[in-house]
Amino acid sequence: MPLPNIDADYLKAQLGRLLSTPSPTGYTDTVVRYVSKELERLGVPFSVTRRGAILALYRGRELEGARAIVSHLDTLGATVKMIKDNGRLELVPIGTWSARAAEYVRCTIFSDEGSFRGTILPLKASGHTFNKEVDTQPVGWPHVEVRIDADCYDRKTTEAIGIHIGDFVAIDPGTEFLDNGYIVSRHLDDKAGCAVALAALKAMVDGKVRTPVDIHFIFTIAEEVGSGASSVLLENVVAMVSIDNGTTAPGQNSSEFGVTVAMADQVGPFDYHLTRKLIRLCDQNGIRHQRDVFRYYRSDSASAVEGGADVRTALITFGIDASHGYERIHMHALKSLAELTVLYASSPVEITRDIEELAGLEGFTEQPTGRAPHSEDDPSTHDGPPA
Repeated sequence: MPLPNIDADYLKAQLGRLLSTPSPTGYTDTVVRYVSKELERLGVPFSVTRRGAILALYRGRELEGARAIVSHLDTLGATVKMIKDNGRLELVPIGTWSARAAEYVRCTIFSDEGSFRGTILPLKASGHTFNKEVDTQPVGWPHVEVRIDADCYDRKTTEAIGIHIGDFVAIDPGTEFLDNGYIVSRHLDDKAGCAVALAALKAMVDGKVRTPVDIHFIFTIAEEVGSGASSVLLENVVAMVSIDNGTTAPGQNSSEFGVTVAMADQVGPFDYHLTRKLIRLCDQNGIRHQRDVFRYYRSDSASAVEGGADVRTALITFGIDASHGYERIHMHALKSLAELTVLYASSPVEITRDIEELAGLEGFTEQPTGRAPHSEDDPSTHDGPPA
């Protein structure tokens, strides 16, 4: 089939709206409501779990053997650990990220009484006061604090405006869309993946794309703290493709252009057959792509498998520079991912045996061994004496 027609303006607009909606893990209701309303507008039916994960359904010809496309709406953030004697706030991070990336950033504190603006600062923030100690002070969450933009001079005055231990702190994204296609922002992980999923869905709806099986577009809300897709897959889902970021740091093979297909992450390799199907779709349709392996990375796919889902998993990514910091990506990667997502959703089912939870060897998959297929049944094809 020809490459899907991806509405790049729509993709960019959705990304902008998602980025402007704060959603640190645990404070995601607003972004869940936004995406749900957008799915309604697209005419895509959906359900929302108790905590807020969204399961959108694109109906295919068959119910069984369904596929899932997964991205996550939650982002990094912080929680108020303590109200200090100077009226400022000590933080603990939500998700895994460095306090170095939090220094001198603007933020919003969400309390029971309303929201407050502030800045995360190192304890020694003024060069005019601390001179070279500004550069030599330690890095870490105990060494930063939130200065609230209110009359907060001690613990009592901070508590008086309604701030409490456990309040959520959302980090400003600082988003820029550049004319040359680059996008710079915090929280591109994984707001960009969610925008890709919405753009792919729109292309499928607009093009009346027919799929062989049901496609579940799932938006999770706790990936940054590890639980992600651990409990959101329906029983008829047999394959799951996560859309997330791939790091373009030194020593990695990811790129800010095209699709980066993850072969493995810190919990092990992704499914051999599903991963190579995605690579074939890229090859057959002229989608630029590269492969990569991530040492210090896990995604919704890992949480699903660890949660007990017996599904094939894969991870396709947009190359991202400075992940979990002030990140940069390119529209080329997002458009490429949306194209691949539609192609995968509409591609034929190749492993029909997967519909059965338990089955015999008939129809079971094979991987290359350097020998002819089924050579274990024919001693003459073995490289050495039969076992």
